[in-house]
Amino acid sequence: MVQTSTSLPGDWSNRILCYYENATSQVQIARIANIPNWLFERVVFPRQRLLFEALPEALLEVRSSAASPSLLDQIPCLRLQVRDGIRSGLNLSKPTMDSAYD
Repeated sequence: MVQTSTSLPGDWSNRILCYYENATSQVQIARIANIPNWLFERVVFPRQRLLFEALPEALLEVRSSAASPSLLDQIPCLRLQVRDGIRSGLNLSKPTMDSAYD
């Protein structure tokens, strides 16, 4: 299982809390690669939810986990930002989330 990250520097006070859910039946790899000196990569299993901190300008790349991974989506982290601590309409006890994204 891939779980790679380096901590965001403490002086980056504008970081945001983000939420992503793999709503597919396939294993995915979520990665942020556009922030210099910072690496974030996670394996995200089907229906798994992922909370992470990022900078507002970060882009979450979502790739398939096949032998030759392909880019499925590139999502601005601002779109994944958790609002008011818990997103409006977000109930973490539900098995799926239809209202998790803007």
